[in-house]
Amino acid sequence: MTTLLRAIQADITTLAVDAIVNAANATLLGGGGVDGAIHRAAGSELLAACRLLGGCPTGEARLTPGFRLPARFVIHTVGPVWHGGGAGEAALLASCYRHAVELAVAAGVRSLAFPAISTGVYGYPVEEAARIAVDTVRAATAAQDTVREVVFCCFSAADLRIYQALLGAAAA
Repeated sequence: MTTLLRAIQADITTLAVDAIVNAANATLLGGGGVDGAIHRAAGSELLAACRLLGGCPTGEARLTPGFRLPARFVIHTVGPVWHGGGAGEAALLASCYRHAVELAVAAGVRSLAFPAISTGVYGYPVEEAARIAVDTVRAATAAQDTVREVVFCCFSAADLRIYQALLGAAAA
């Protein structure tokens, strides 16, 4: 079975998918950007659940319930901070996507949504990050039959065009 990969421009906290991925910091205790938005939308129960996890190293992922979100689960992953590309950032970013798909499969997730991990305050160049995201998710979903749809949820129209080009869709 082939997993459908698509890109949309939306607020990830509103998506009715089985799981959304949170671009978290290492504490998992909330922050700015998508992390803060997910914590606000999920409610205080998410913070309490994250406290029990004891953090997460860069490149790994952790699973919690979605609480007040439409999504049943939140998969928290910690992307790398961009230091110019020579500090192992690409491998760490790919690891984020791979670990998130592995957790999704283990949890029986059929539909999964990713933000553009590390491209906000962590400064990863969007074009390179998107290529790593699409290539890694394609490879990670190829050998499984659980996750049927992956949505790359873009914050901006410019990011959406980059993902659509990588996915072979006509830019809207």
